[in-house]
Amino acid sequence: MASLNRVLFLFSSYLLAVTTAHVAIAAPAHAENLPAILSDQSVRADHPLPDFSYAGFGYGTEDIPHIENTIDVADFGAIPDDGKDDSKALLAALKAAHEGAGPVRVQLHAGRYVLSEILWIERSGIVLSGMGMGEGGTELYMPRPLNQIDDGGALEEIRIYLEENSKYERIPEANLEVLFSPYSWSAGFIWTRVPNGRHATYLERYDRPIKTVTQIASGAQFTRELIVNDTKALKVGDVLQINWHNRKGPDGPLVKSLYGDTKEKIGSRHWELPDRPLVRQATRIEAINGNQVLIADPLLHSIGRELPAYFSSWDHLSDVGIQDISLVFPDNPDFGHHNESGFNGVYFTGVHNGWIRNVRIANSDSGILTDDLANVTIRNIVTEGDHTAHYSVHIGNVHNVLVDGLTVFNPTVHALSFNTQSTKSVYKDAVVWTTPTLDQHAGANHQNLYDNVTVHVTPDQKASDGAPMYDLYKAGGAGYWLPGHGRYNTAWNVKVLVDSGVEPGGEIVILAGSEGPDARIVGMHGNRKIRLDHTPAPYLESLNRPIDGVPSLYAYQLEKRQ
Repeated sequence: MASLNRVLFLFSSYLLAVTTAHVAIAAPAHAENLPAILSDQSVRADHPLPDFSYAGFGYGTEDIPHIENTIDVADFGAIPDDGKDDSKALLAALKAAHEGAGPVRVQLHAGRYVLSEILWIERSGIVLSGMGMGEGGTELYMPRPLNQIDDGGALEEIRIYLEENSKYERIPEANLEVLFSPYSWSAGFIWTRVPNGRHATYLERYDRPIKTVTQIASGAQFTRELIVNDTKALKVGDVLQINWHNRKGPDGPLVKSLYGDTKEKIGSRHWELPDRPLVRQATRIEAINGNQVLIADPLLHSIGRELPAYFSSWDHLSDVGIQDISLVFPDNPDFGHHNESGFNGVYFTGVHNGWIRNVRIANSDSGILTDDLANVTIRNIVTEGDHTAHYSVHIGNVHNVLVDGLTVFNPTVHALSFNTQSTKSVYKDAVVWTTPTLDQHAGANHQNLYDNVTVHVTPDQKASDGAPMYDLYKAGGAGYWLPGHGRYNTAWNVKVLVDSGVEPGGEIVILAGSEGPDARIVGMHGNRKIRLDHTPAPYLESLNRPIDGVPSLYAYQLEKRQ
């Protein structure tokens, strides 16, 4: 097992190396030495910032629990370091956990376990735990990819979708024309899901009726107070979804709330499936007083006659965790984008109030993939290896997910990705050492935050005037989901460290050529002067100057809220 000493050494070297040169272009003085977007009332009114501090377990204010009740995998025959396949024993231990009641920790010992089956977690309160992700810790070693493993039909819908929509990766000069791999953005060796649930939606004919709980009469964006038509079906503690549909085409009020008065192209997927919610917000009922309802986190969008919404039921698990473990794959060839064989670590779906923490992932196609989550904390994750991954830790179709303390050593196609229909989610204190990208992947993702992120870049392009350039915001996503993101996506205190290719005192152009409207870029800085080429134009403050008084917007907002 690779040592964490490498991580600690590189991180220490990074701290010593960061002696940045700051070139201020806008430095308004304020009483608390805060940026104008926080301290100036008129600026705040014209350029609102969502409160991102509700992301994470327990809406940012609750501690992840420690589970005392344990199931020892050794009791089922899983013995580390004996060279034998441990799949049947690990599955038996998990079966026992599912048959029990209440929270339980399925505990592995130190050493290497061999896994060649998917570990399904389909009950609330199950925590899969090792003894740590470093030397002397626990390792799951997966010798074969998922395309050689039976998933029980879990990916049948996506396979049909890819065939029917001719989703092919075509590179004529490489003589490559293959159907997209279903493992590009789904599946994992540890896989959470609601029993008989549907972890992701692709084909409309598979859609199940939405179970409406009650209509919502009114509510204002960024507030927590609602008026509902009937509270009889609601009770305090319920976790439900608020659904907004766009039934009024490309100029509908929900599209305008998502993108404002932008001139950017709006893709057809925003209106071609009107019976599917375009925006979903999972939240908890905190209080009921007459027809007034208090929810746990602020509304993504206003609700009223012109922009209706309703509460629906949401099938989900809760208090599910994966912790203190390494997931290791063998050295394996890189077959290219959308052609992955399925060396994926974790597929976390269908969870409210869950966590993944203290996990190292080596040589993966994707480290952690997500879907259909709310209020999940993913903390202290390290991804490494020479294999090019599609994603490190991916955020897609989720709400209030906090990725805190991610370190990415391996090359990736999309290092830090806000993907389709992700909202109010945060990458905080991430460090990306290789091929960094702030990928905002289209698909109506909005109100997301890059917070105190550090990226190591080497320019590989030239701007029109010959200046060295790096496309930090290089993004994916289908044209029918454009633009790159919705309103209020924010990059706060992003630190750009040029490893080579720009002389001392020189300038680097940071390209963001395919973004969305009303972005906020505050405090982007580094060890070289930065010229930001961002389309469409964002709210920009303190370029080439860190926000020392508020290094983390998430932490600042959380402290104010508490």
